[in-house]
Amino acid sequence: MTKADIVNEISKNTGIEKVTAQKTVESLMEIVRTTLENGGNVYLRGFGSFALKKRAKKTARDISKNTTVVIPEHFIPSFKPAKSFLTSVKTNVK
Repeated sequence: MTKADIVNEISKNTGIEKVTAQKTVESLMEIVRTTLENGGNVYLRGFGSFALKKRAKKTARDISKNTTVVIPEHFIPSFKPAKSFLTSVKTNVK
């Protein structure tokens, strides 16, 4: 499902215009992105949470140059589904 599909579904289910639904979806995505960029977490009860995970500093290999590269510690965004959401997906996916 793409963002356009989500906008169409929201518009169909709620009766609001597609332009308004698109602004709403894009606003939600921007709020999640901005919150994570500022070091915060986003919790959506019954759906899941968007949080930052810390990746430790590590040494890797650049195989094209046959050298070692140090990757500094950094944060990556992650999503953890709520238990009810996870259970629903596990039991209903065919």
